[in-house]
Amino acid sequence: MGAGHSHDHGHGHAPPRDFGGAFAIGILLNSAFVLIEAGFGLWSGSMALVADAGHNLSDVLSLLIAWGAAYMSTQPARPRYTYGYKSSSILAALANAGLLLVALGAILLETVDRLFAPAPVEGWTMIAVAGVGIVINGATAMLFASGRKHDINIRAAFMHMAADALVSLGVVTAGVVILLTGALLVDPLTSLAIVGVIAWGTWGLLKDSVKLALHAVPDGIDEGEVRVYLASLPGVAEVHDLHIWPMSTTETALTAHLVMLGGQPDDSFLHAVAHELDARFHIGHATVQVETGRERDCSLHAAHGAGGHGHG
Repeated sequence: MGAGHSHDHGHGHAPPRDFGGAFAIGILLNSAFVLIEAGFGLWSGSMALVADAGHNLSDVLSLLIAWGAAYMSTQPARPRYTYGYKSSSILAALANAGLLLVALGAILLETVDRLFAPAPVEGWTMIAVAGVGIVINGATAMLFASGRKHDINIRAAFMHMAADALVSLGVVTAGVVILLTGALLVDPLTSLAIVGVIAWGTWGLLKDSVKLALHAVPDGIDEGEVRVYLASLPGVAEVHDLHIWPMSTTETALTAHLVMLGGQPDDSFLHAVAHELDARFHIGHATVQVETGRERDCSLHAAHGAGGHGHG
């Protein structure tokens, strides 16, 4: 059995964007807002504002988790961690999805309580502070908007801030309507609608995070198309033991065995395969092993079956 190996430590289409500045600004803004909100809450006697300040503190934690993971993902490989700490970004997205669920549960409990015992809005102070929350949380969310479709860790940070901006918007809207009409049920009903919107997005984030943690083939990559491409290469008689998995929230790896009965190809063949996998499928870390004997000579082929094995 011969082996050919090639890999590439990056994506040819574009390097991952550095959001370090966005994280720093977001953490500073939200830390300041927590202090201001808690201060106004204690000054005005509004325990609702003090409680919301505690909730907003979880946003600072979520940003720290996401930033820490983004930084760790850039660290070099080590003898024990041969991929470095790339998967930390997946763990961070999973943790932040969990934090969002906890926050949703807290909001839902408060909302149900207000449905059965509607409480008056605590004046214009609460509305004014919530208005500041819209600006700060909304601005922070926009810092991560450009990366949310390509990096689930950035998407988690974006969702935390967008969710809080929505909650603050609900407080302002409900507060104004209640002050004008006296309809106290507007507050919990608005909160229920917001909880539904956030829950929908959180479920998608949680589902995608779990898939990445289980090494499922990343969205946007069709395992069947990759297999067809490899099988169509000149001299390839069979493809087996094909695996495609996320190394991080932005990088994808592949391993595959190619049966080439005509003999070992040269290095240019392997480099061309790695380049094409990156260009076509955004798979930047490809390891290809070439076999020149019969298929049954490969123990992995026997273990995984003649059809090969992929993650789904």
